[in-house]
Amino acid sequence: MGVSNNITAILNFIAFLASIPIIASGIWLASKPDNECIHYFRWPVVILGFLILLVSLAGFVGAYWNKQGLLAFYLICMAILIALLLILLVFAFTVTRPDGSYSVPGRAYKEYRIDGFSQWLRDHVTNSDNWGKIRSCLAESDVCARLTQNYITSDQFFSANISPLQSGCCKPPTACGYNYVNPTLWVNPANQLADPDCLLWSNDQSLLCYNCNSCKAGLLGNLRNEWRKVNVILIVAVVVLIWVYVIACSAFKNAQTEDLFRRYKQGWV
Repeated sequence: MGVSNNITAILNFIAFLASIPIIASGIWLASKPDNECIHYFRWPVVILGFLILLVSLAGFVGAYWNKQGLLAFYLICMAILIALLLILLVFAFTVTRPDGSYSVPGRAYKEYRIDGFSQWLRDHVTNSDNWGKIRSCLAESDVCARLTQNYITSDQFFSANISPLQSGCCKPPTACGYNYVNPTLWVNPANQLADPDCLLWSNDQSLLCYNCNSCKAGLLGNLRNEWRKVNVILIVAVVVLIWVYVIACSAFKNAQTEDLFRRYKQGWV
């Protein structure tokens, strides 16, 4: 195995290692309650990570056993995968840039307005065609039930840093003026006309505020926060992969030159 192929093999091992945090971040993303209810958001990162892993292994095998055809296949596929990863990154940054959150006096958590999020997310996640299934999925989860286990008094709850999903779906908007009984039980609203969601709130634990716009906004807030965290990992991974790819291309050309020179010395050309 020539020097250039040695370098390519090492680079492919680095690319293999870079695919692991991509897969791990995708699995973390897919395990979140909100993504469990939005199936087409769950697996793109995981699939891309596994494809990068497999292509890196193919490149390593091609470099180690000097299979030029396999190396060429690796370079083509890796270029496509890096391009897809860049497209995913740009898309994720674009649709998660708007932030619909706003601070509430006397509360550690924030509340959310649906019109503060990107049009694409609103059209593809919280539209009427999708929301019925998502709402049922959220109602069957333990997202709100966990609040009653973790917080007893109103002081504990109001000082808690609950998730956007819990803020939007598990309690009424603060503007309604409901009195706290427990995190998912609120009574005697002071101003039911302050927000349309005030009239949609129910103490029925299977309903709560799952029909509210604040719940849709909370879901989008959760998605935004999670994707912004994953994007940091993807940026680091894509920088490493581009660096590996550029050097691998140079090593591949050098390997071809070494092969031609070796044939020339042996009198094959």
